[in-house]
Amino acid sequence: MAFQDLLNQVGSIGRYQILQMAFLLICNVMVAPHTVLENFTAAIPGHRCWVPILDNDTVSDSDSGTLNQDDLLRISIPLDSNLRPDKCRRFVQPQWHLLHLNGTFSNMTEPDTEPCVDGWVYDQSTFLSTTVTEDLVCGSQVLGSVAKFIFMIGILVGNFLGGHLSDRFGRKLILTCALLPMAITGTCAALAPTFFIYCLLHFLKGACVPIIYTNSVLLMIEWTSPKFKALVTVLSLCASSFGNIVMTGLAFVFRNWHHLQLVMSVPIFFFLIPTSRWLSESARWMIVNNKPQKGLQELRRVACKNGVKNSGDALTMEVVRTTMREELEATQTKPSLRDLLRTPNLRKRYDMTLIFISYRFTTAIPIFGFSIHLQHLKSNVFLMQCLSAIISIPACVASVFLLNHIGRRISQLFLCFLFGITILATVEKIIQPLSSEVGLFSRSWDSRRKGEILALSSDFSAFSFTLFLCFLFNKTVGYIYN
Repeated sequence: MAFQDLLNQVGSIGRYQILQMAFLLICNVMVAPHTVLENFTAAIPGHRCWVPILDNDTVSDSDSGTLNQDDLLRISIPLDSNLRPDKCRRFVQPQWHLLHLNGTFSNMTEPDTEPCVDGWVYDQSTFLSTTVTEDLVCGSQVLGSVAKFIFMIGILVGNFLGGHLSDRFGRKLILTCALLPMAITGTCAALAPTFFIYCLLHFLKGACVPIIYTNSVLLMIEWTSPKFKALVTVLSLCASSFGNIVMTGLAFVFRNWHHLQLVMSVPIFFFLIPTSRWLSESARWMIVNNKPQKGLQELRRVACKNGVKNSGDALTMEVVRTTMREELEATQTKPSLRDLLRTPNLRKRYDMTLIFISYRFTTAIPIFGFSIHLQHLKSNVFLMQCLSAIISIPACVASVFLLNHIGRRISQLFLCFLFGITILATVEKIIQPLSSEVGLFSRSWDSRRKGEILALSSDFSAFSFTLFLCFLFNKTVGYIYN
């Protein structure tokens, strides 16, 4: 509580904190949706093989007679096991005799087929283009999952590096340095000439996302009173959900993936100047890292912005050193994650760390699996993305009530129980006999489950902020989130 005494003198929740939170939350609104942006930029549209008789503009009407599109499709594209036009093969030669058959093929010799050697034709009713329309279908369809996997590897690396870098170089500097490559890689990804370069940029962008999120939350928490930690955590998650709503609206307007990628990435450049010039570094980080004079300057600057008078007389170097004496002595020995094992009191928290890792593992799989594969729900991807984001906001707000009135531990138990129930309720064998509207029922439960996951995540984050020592928190939570 030593630094909190200093913070109370300059105002723990004044005009500066409100403006700082507003700016960082807006920043998260633009950054967080990049995690699920590929629901739109990498959506898989309907497709079939390109065939000359259907798609070659030079073919005259006399070659196809008066046949309509369905008849031409029937003689050019074989049917798959579901009796729908095959997406990956075509007839070597048009099968004119199929026009005179009534669907009985048992006595017919199977016509010769071939892969889509001339490319594919894509359905443009929903998206004009996606990364998949760069011919990442059929045999190359796995490359779409590879891009998502590489992005997740980037998030893993970002979580590992983010804590170490921000503890060493400061929250503000690392936040600024992460915003710049985030904007550059996101913008360049829209112009990537090859899949390899796209994946490389995707990896770097993924590494920046957790660094930006973690450092923005740390800056908000370290400049506010401890009683607002839960609120700050929940607001950051609400900002992410609101960002997904904004992204859905932009995706509805910009149906070309190049344009959507640019619209979501270019605005991040505009956050660089306010972050580097207006935002204040964490005074606590400066003081405990042997920069008390700079920390004192930041405290006075915030006091001035909060309208606190005579802050120069009340805040002196002697006051800072006296108030922060215990924390300054603690910094003489560099802490590490091994301290969780060596120190008896922290060893108990190491056991809690293992529990947190289990919590995070349990919630991360469904939340990422659900979030980045919305199209596989066989529904309107715009509606599902918007619905899941809207439901997440009241779920996060409800978690504030749980945290403040029930406590962290009981909230975790309650939400884990509710989360498990909704997982079981969405299992196909359970819900299939319930109604003929299975698809709608399943999608509504999936959206509700997304809200419960985020409520559980906000409780988890607030619990983490409270439990770990400040100098161990950043590194510890980075490992937990991985």
